[in-house]
Amino acid sequence: MAWELLKDPAYRRYWIFLFLSQIGTWMQATALGWVVLELTGQAERLGLVLALLFAPSLLFTMPAGALADRLPRARLLLVFQGGMAILALWMGLLIARGTAGFGHLVVFALLYGTMGAFEVPTRQAFNVELAGKSRIAGAIGLNSFSFNVSRLAAPAVAGLIIAKWGTAVAFLINGLSFFPMLVFLARYPSQPPAVQKESFLLALRQGLAYVKRTPVMRWTLLLVFLVATFAMNFQALIPAYARLVLGLGAEGYGLLMSAMGVGALFGALLTVISSRVRPRWILFGSFVLAIAQILLALPVGTLGAAILFAFSGFSMVVTLISANSTVQALVPDLLRGRVVALYSLVLMGSGPPGMYLTGLAFDAFGRYATLAMGLVALLAALGHALLPWPKRVTPV
Repeated sequence: MAWELLKDPAYRRYWIFLFLSQIGTWMQATALGWVVLELTGQAERLGLVLALLFAPSLLFTMPAGALADRLPRARLLLVFQGGMAILALWMGLLIARGTAGFGHLVVFALLYGTMGAFEVPTRQAFNVELAGKSRIAGAIGLNSFSFNVSRLAAPAVAGLIIAKWGTAVAFLINGLSFFPMLVFLARYPSQPPAVQKESFLLALRQGLAYVKRTPVMRWTLLLVFLVATFAMNFQALIPAYARLVLGLGAEGYGLLMSAMGVGALFGALLTVISSRVRPRWILFGSFVLAIAQILLALPVGTLGAAILFAFSGFSMVVTLISANSTVQALVPDLLRGRVVALYSLVLMGSGPPGMYLTGLAFDAFGRYATLAMGLVALLAALGHALLPWPKRVTPV
């Protein structure tokens, strides 16, 4: 069972400190969408900032994976998470002083996104290093569980904080939330994963070649890219839907985010209880997610939107945990950083076009933008359902 991992003292500390950091991350994510709309009042501007937040992943995620296969992962995480903490504190202070403008948000998004592009694949590889490969599914499920508990609680709390004290506090809390993990990483006796003799470019090509010759890996990456681009843009979709369609304030926005978190929590619990790698669940999650997006085009009201966002959260988590577990189970240890980086590149790289398209489509079509984007995701899932997916995958 996944919960057995928490009996390991090192992994237990790591999991708790990551949970604290994830709470801060979701509070900041909630505040970021709101502060952009406060300053500009345009969904297109929100889509642009979120696109810039994810854009660095297109350039830096693959090099980050190669670094994670060469250098001590705990030391790399110490640098990247430390940089993210500094940026969050800087942005929070600017907002608190009333000197933050749209240009500052653009710079913050680019720099924070750059740190995130290096941090995500390194953290995922470090998670498996710390847990051990035989416990991959449990480790991924536990991390997703904490991630989605924070997704459930943090936005509602952030909405109340924004309403009472302003958006700056959420940024400051996120910056401070990194410090327990930074202390853990500084004390962790990390060693380089392996001695790598090949050139940096050759190392990158080896990761790409492995994905190319592994059919299930190819199908997973392509389906995740398509579904994420058109049906997982909730950082842009939910604030725009809350403010521009339903006319809700900060508390209502936070509650919609939390509704999605409730669904995500159930999705994470399902995968934690299973503790097995099931590639076909990627298809199941994609179907449910696409249908929920399509139904959001109907005049469902606040309650109906909350229910649909809950289903969206459930199906998104099932899709992503199943995809991540499949990738981690298929890849050999020597290529882990690079292949995980490619998965992260596909997922995070879908953000810039997806976020910006969501903002543009919302400004042009309102709620009906979700219909078109949901239909594209549904067609992608239907096409991949014709392929011979295995029922289970055993870690190599």
